[in-house]
Amino acid sequence: MDIKTDVIEVQDQHWKEFTLVNNNGMAISILDFGGIITKILAPDRDGKLENVVVGFENYQDYLENPGYFGALIGRVAGRIEKSQFEIDGKTYTLPQNDGENHLHGGEPGFHKSFWTVVPFENNDEVGLTLTLLSEDGENGYPGNLRMTVTYTLNNDNAFTITYDGVADQKTVLTSTNHSYFNLSGNLKSDIQEHDITLDSSKFVELDEQLIPTGKILDVDDTVYDFRKGRPMKDGVTSDFKQNLIANHGYDHYFIFDHSKKESVIVQDQTSGRRLTVMTDQPGVVMYTSNNLPEGLHLRERESARYLGLCLETQGSPASIHHDGFPSVWLDKDETYFTKTTFTFDTIK
Repeated sequence: MDIKTDVIEVQDQHWKEFTLVNNNGMAISILDFGGIITKILAPDRDGKLENVVVGFENYQDYLENPGYFGALIGRVAGRIEKSQFEIDGKTYTLPQNDGENHLHGGEPGFHKSFWTVVPFENNDEVGLTLTLLSEDGENGYPGNLRMTVTYTLNNDNAFTITYDGVADQKTVLTSTNHSYFNLSGNLKSDIQEHDITLDSSKFVELDEQLIPTGKILDVDDTVYDFRKGRPMKDGVTSDFKQNLIANHGYDHYFIFDHSKKESVIVQDQTSGRRLTVMTDQPGVVMYTSNNLPEGLHLRERESARYLGLCLETQGSPASIHHDGFPSVWLDKDETYFTKTTFTFDTIK
């Protein structure tokens, strides 16, 4: 096992890129800027290592990163309706960066912050501990928040992300990672033929602005039923209103049943790669890059719709304005801790 460190010059800044390598040759590259995962090399059924996430060809493009490629997201992943919330009678107003709504923590947010990174290594795993202080009032959020994120890779090709946070005031927090997975390898094809299984019987209804309406819908008899697996393209060709709202795909929060050990399984028959996600989070936003702009210069090709699959394990920002949703509220001095593991293996 090994950890490699490179210095990346971006304009007048010096970033560090850390690459975690296990004994199988699987490698994950991560920046101190935004905690961004720039590359994951995982084997196909023949043992060939190829990149399975979307990333930019030029590092300077991460300065803008409109698609949040590979980045840590916070304080709140997802959209906060009308960019406001109330705590104990006081209204907090956040920056509007998605119409009148607030998206992914605002700017700079976790995704454009410099994290302090400490590598670690032992017999079974290599990893990074990333820490950040988000100060009281940053982007309108209350409380000084101390955040620790740990990336760990072991020899079972399991990549684990843990999130640990505590604030000195009551606030809101749900963090995630915004990697776009593509198991074809080196973006050889889009994800429409990826087969996806979700341990979920309910999803959150969205309005035309992709804001939760307050309704939780059953997946029964819809293309949102992934309990027995289905290709992602079913949502592209569907005329179901929720797919049309999401621009012919998915950008929805699925609430896990937690009836199985595996919350998500993604398979690509051509490459033989399989991704299994296990998490203690209550749900996941599955985004199928329906709105990914064309013409971005990626590591292997130019960008296009449906080129990556985001699996954003998190609570639901809808809980800020509606009852009955997985909470994102965090009390003063309460510990926020959550863990998600992405395991890569192959099928025949």
